[in-house]
Amino acid sequence: MRVGYPASFTPDLLALLPADVELVPIPSHPDQTYEIDLWIPPPAPAIGQRIWPYLRGVQIILSLMAGTDWLIALAPTDVTICNAQDAHNIPTAEWTVTAILAMLKYFPWYHDLQRAADWSGRAKIPEVYAQIHANPAPTFPPVQQEELHGKRVLLVGYGSIGKSIEKLILPFGAEITRVARTARTEPVTVHAVSELNSLLPHAEILILILPHTPASHQLIGAQQFALLPQGALVVNAARGPIVHTDALVAALNSGRIRAAIDVTDPEPLPPEHPLWRCPNLLLTPHVAGITPRSSPRAVSLAAEQIRRLLRDEPLIHVVHTGR
Repeated sequence: MRVGYPASFTPDLLALLPADVELVPIPSHPDQTYEIDLWIPPPAPAIGQRIWPYLRGVQIILSLMAGTDWLIALAPTDVTICNAQDAHNIPTAEWTVTAILAMLKYFPWYHDLQRAADWSGRAKIPEVYAQIHANPAPTFPPVQQEELHGKRVLLVGYGSIGKSIEKLILPFGAEITRVARTARTEPVTVHAVSELNSLLPHAEILILILPHTPASHQLIGAQQFALLPQGALVVNAARGPIVHTDALVAALNSGRIRAAIDVTDPEPLPPEHPLWRCPNLLLTPHVAGITPRSSPRAVSLAAEQIRRLLRDEPLIHVVHTGR
């Protein structure tokens, strides 16, 4: 079996792969074709898309990420594709909770004051709060932050990462409503995505952690932003195209919502894009699932998949079966 892997693998990652297969390093900028049976693509879609035309004979793709939409679109239908389910649960869940807390604790605003070396600007935080919630009533003492405790959270996507996010949020005392493709009641109540619009008016925090599919493409648009309560926080740790970008920009600029997003559409975001300059927005460059520990977990999973093939055992985490 010839296994193609990113030539940029560090020695510790390469050591995780089985020794009884032929390992073929694939550079990010190939200048020749490579005959391989199995491909472990780089986690960056742009690099993988550049490499694909140089590959021959690929029968199986083992993604190092949970999302495989770009691979399904890239590869022929006769190629089996598996994702790295569970490998990125911890960092993605931690990013999600961190992003929520950062926005509720007004860390972006306080960081700006830190850089200005002037805490007197904290007097404007109550104004920011009043604008976000459209509530000019004064509080005593003046608002300096908000709490996650008691917030109504709508979790859209209840796979392994969604469950990991829930596990971290529950101890804060938030109220969670779950949404997935289909409804179920065991072991917990999960609403169908067809009920989403009826649930949005009650969501103070909307978390998106579902895969990008034709059904979820631009699932959140102008209508959905209008249904959210004033000042709701939208958190997208899934895929950029799940949200209609122009509608997001309009909702942020109007002061209807605030957002913390790790993904955008387009991605990467062009320097001139208006999203960069939107108010009440925390933006990170698609890093939620990447830590020093996540890559070894993903590569270890890929190695186990290869061993399963060598033992003539079925693959796990198959998202597309080759035909």
